[in-house]
Amino acid sequence: MRHTFPAATRHDTACKNGAMTDPFLWLEDVTAERSLDWVRERNARTLAEYTENAGFSALESRILDVLDTDDRIPYAGMRGEYLYNFWRDGEHKRGIWRRTTLEQYRTDNPDWDVLLDVDALAEREGENWVWAGASVLRPEQSRALLSFSRGGADASVVREFDLETREFVGGDHAFDVPEAKTSISWIDKDTVYVGTDFGEGSMTDSGYPRIAKRWHRGTTFTEAVTVFEGETTDVSVGASYDDTPGYERHFVGRSMDFYNSERYELLPDGSKVRIDTPDDAGSSVYREWLTIRPRTDWEVNGTVYPAGSLLVANYVDFLAGSRELTPLFTPDEHTSLEQGTWTRNHLLLVRLSDVQTKLSVLTPNDTGWEEKPLDGVPELTASGIISTDPRTGDDFFVNSSGFTTPATLLYGSVGGALEPVKQAPSFFDADGMSVSQHFAVSDDGTEIPYFVVRRDDVTGPCPTMLYGYGGFENSMVPGYSGSVGFAWLERGGAYVVANIRGGGEYGPSWHTQAVREGRHKAFEDFAAVARDLVARGITTSKQLGIQGGSNGGLLMGVMLTRYPELFGAIVCQVPLLDMKRYHLLLAGASWMAEYGDPDNPDDWKFISEYSPYQNTDAAADYPPILVTTSTRDDRVHPGHARKMAALLEEQGHEIWYYENIEGGHGGAADNAQAAFKSALTFTFLWEQLTR
Repeated sequence: MRHTFPAATRHDTACKNGAMTDPFLWLEDVTAERSLDWVRERNARTLAEYTENAGFSALESRILDVLDTDDRIPYAGMRGEYLYNFWRDGEHKRGIWRRTTLEQYRTDNPDWDVLLDVDALAEREGENWVWAGASVLRPEQSRALLSFSRGGADASVVREFDLETREFVGGDHAFDVPEAKTSISWIDKDTVYVGTDFGEGSMTDSGYPRIAKRWHRGTTFTEAVTVFEGETTDVSVGASYDDTPGYERHFVGRSMDFYNSERYELLPDGSKVRIDTPDDAGSSVYREWLTIRPRTDWEVNGTVYPAGSLLVANYVDFLAGSRELTPLFTPDEHTSLEQGTWTRNHLLLVRLSDVQTKLSVLTPNDTGWEEKPLDGVPELTASGIISTDPRTGDDFFVNSSGFTTPATLLYGSVGGALEPVKQAPSFFDADGMSVSQHFAVSDDGTEIPYFVVRRDDVTGPCPTMLYGYGGFENSMVPGYSGSVGFAWLERGGAYVVANIRGGGEYGPSWHTQAVREGRHKAFEDFAAVARDLVARGITTSKQLGIQGGSNGGLLMGVMLTRYPELFGAIVCQVPLLDMKRYHLLLAGASWMAEYGDPDNPDDWKFISEYSPYQNTDAAADYPPILVTTSTRDDRVHPGHARKMAALLEEQGHEIWYYENIEGGHGGAADNAQAAFKSALTFTFLWEQLTR
């Protein structure tokens, strides 16, 4: 479809130094009136086409009811005698921060102690505050460091809060930090570690703290004492304090890129000792134990520990040079480690076996480590450990849900039975619906798993929504979505989740196969799933819609430009699309270990082969695409979405665009915005795929 919407005004397209200038570079100026006028014009066109009808309003309202309902599970973090929860509903659109006791939490109607009402705070201060988290002082829990962002951005303001008076501390003696991408944590009531924007040279090229400081109460922000510095090319630097009784330790570290880091114990005299694990390994210290999860095969004293293993060593002995390692988990071609979480005396593990979860408990004893299955978890669900408090006991919460099974929250203590304590309501009729798992064969012969959810009485090809991500070792496991159920499945559509490479479904190697020059494998995997859906008769290309955001938005852009014949419609959300400039925009520099460095000719050679913004074709027959982003996204620059939309528009393709003025990288600052965004996605896809 070639529409008559006026194209953006082009900038000079003359060649400079042998390269064409970017004609839409001006759209990277996020808040310039010219850019915002461009946004408003396109927003108005999209809203007029898809939202100004009773059907859209009814769907949006129903989704908002799901997000606002009081029947949702109030997930909580265990902190000693209290469980803390942040809650949004129809009455509290910005949310309330509250706490209760375990005894109360296990009842049907807990007595919540409201600590802070963010709606009231925003109204009182005339600020568009969005809750960004809390750090509670342990063990007394008398103070907290609260973070708030304006409009949902990653950058936040930190303010110290008195949990006894329920007031902000304020004044010269408060641990208050101006708006920045800040990391801050307690050492004791009068001391914190902080990394933030201290001025010129204090942030990395990725926009995160380069310097970690110890800040004492009563001193000015600028008087905080530097304890560790990294390089500007690092992703970030940080410091932390482990207050576990009897094992108190200070740590500092630097992340050189997204997957390589160095970590040190900071000694009382200010010197530091390296925890000499591989740079690309994940590691953690708990009491006397050091756990290590290598991302590549690691040879130690003649023994090779495969990527994705979980190893344990005595921490003090390891620092002294011992390399006595005990494998707690070893992956195979079907099984990977998804999660490892400590209680006071045990280690809880969550495995993925062909993307289905299995839980177990590991316990150290005089003869080694004993492993037992964690029984009582509902079958055919994806489960994970939600919360523990290893400082105080062996209690834990497990959350389990499936595509057609609402979440169940279970409470247990290691050695005892699991007890269901909260049950989410059903938001759609799942009777007569089924879930199946299939495997597509990618271009290199690798089998790619994917899940299909649909009504049993839908036997022929139907409108299908295929979701994918494929990056940063994030695993896409089954989970319940009320809005997918009533907005898509009940209407006779199929919902599909693809477990393509780049994710973590089969451990680190499933991810590393698709980084940098291997990125094409993630795209080939997704295309293979699309073809397999058609071959199985689940859908047709014209009825197949796809959705993805952030790194998944890049995936959508590549599907548009490389595989347009496979799809009937595309929703591309908060995307990366201009891979020539991604590393120059906001947090983009932190992702070069994932994608490569566009300024390196060798890297640009493989990046340029797929970068969507550089690979559009005016003569191609592209499916309709909806591109969405947020003005306040300070992680993935909205310029990616804007410029791609402008280019596709100029070339005459059917492009629909919507930009939320708030919302950050999640695209929504509150439930109402989230409901609108979801309703727009479902409406666009259903209308396009059922024509």
